[in-house]
This record gives sequence, C-alpha cells and structure tokens, in this order.
Amino acid sequence: MSILSQHLLNIGLKFGRLLPAQPCLLCGALSRDGLCCAACNSELPRLSLMHCPTCALPTLAGEVCGRCLQHPPTFDHAVAAFSYSFPIDQLIKALKFHERLILVKFLANELASRVTSKPDCVVALPLHPIRLRERGFNQSQLLATHISKRLDIPLLTDACQRVRDTPPQSSLPWKERDKNMHHAFSMRPDVDIQGKHVAIIDDVMTTGASLGELAGTLKQAGAREVSAWVVARTLPHHEQI
Repeated sequence: MSILSQHLLNIGLKFGRLLPAQPCLLCGALSRDGLCCAACNSELPRLSLMHCPTCALPTLAGEVCGRCLQHPPTFDHAVAAFSYSFPIDQLIKALKFHERLILVKFLANELASRVTSKPDCVVALPLHPIRLRERGFNQSQLLATHISKRLDIPLLTDACQRVRDTPPQSSLPWKERDKNMHHAFSMRPDVDIQGKHVAIIDDVMTTGASLGELAGTLKQAGAREVSAWVVARTLPHHEQI
C-alpha cells in the first residue's frame, strides 16, 4: 500500500470514529459500521458464490442446475445477494410492511455489489395500482432507483405496468404461482427496449414466477436478454444457510 493510500485510510478510520454510534439494527449494540455492527454483518446469510447462473440456486461448482436445464426460465440470468432466511427475511418484511425505508440503501448496496455485468437498463417489478395505494410505495422501485444511481444504469420508470391485481404470491402454493401471474404485466408501447439487455429488480425470488412472467413480457417487447436481480433468494429447505 502506498504512503498516500495508507494516509487516506487513516483519515477515513479517524473520521469514522468521530461519527456518532448508533444501535445495530439486529443486536442493539452501539456501532459505527452502519445499520449493522461488524459482527452481525459478518453473520448475514450471503448467498454462496457457487450457484446456478440462471436461477441463483446453489450448485456444487457454479454450474447450471438440473431444474434450469430441464425447464429453463424465461429470464437468462439471476443475481441474488442473500438467501431468504433469518434475519434477512425479517429485514425485507420490515421494509415492505412496516415502512422501514432506512433499509433500502443497505439492501440495494448489497445487491449492487454482486452485479458483475451491466445491462443496458433496469426496471422494477411493478405493483398493481390498488396494492401501491394500499402500501404507499413499491419497495422494488426504491431498490431499483438506488441501484440505478449506484451502478450508473438507466432506470426505465413506469415502463412496465401490472395490469392484473393478483393475490400475493406468498399466499399461494408453489404449484399455483405460475398460473397466478399469467398475463399480469404489460409494457408501455412508447418504451423502446428492442435488442437491449434488461435487468428486473425485486426483493425476493421464490419460484421465479413473477420475474419469469415479466421477463416474458419484456422479451415480447423486443428485449434481447433479461436478468433477474433480487436481494434474497428462497432456497429449498435442505439448502438453507
């Protein structure tokens, strides 16, 4: 490390010690490391780097999983920061249902740090207007806005609409989720994505039905390639971290 680099690092450390400590979101201990103290941050269920590049489920050597070989999803790639397990599951629920908007930057940064290939543009998985009025915000849109700025990728705001007010996916058995999302989305006709690589941003992927349906809509509108970026990936029970 150069003398200048070491000097800048020392300044950063001294500045960090001047910042007021705040309670860690998870354990309550005072911390100057952000929302989570260093100890809790190190224990978060980050997804293994050895996972299927198509759907983000763990595989032995990072190869495409058997499920994607037999039944390829509509999207081409997936990126996920965490497994959907404690305490990430509780943080995402706190954001969605209890308006803990302070979590947006933290979760978005974790997802952005996993991105290795930049698409032409990003879109957020849309909420139906009825659901949006009830909740007051779309957590996926908030995540997408931050990631768009962090990675300097254009965000297509309101390019996609949810045209069917479907029951929440989490309330349905896995086998019914694909059917529930059928024809749930549409594209604005004035949005040009012909030949582009588009990334969809959402909070959680379980079966991939919502992301797959929107990916199909994007491809019908001319997208060349579609990626699915999610904060957390639900894993089969025996693979939970």
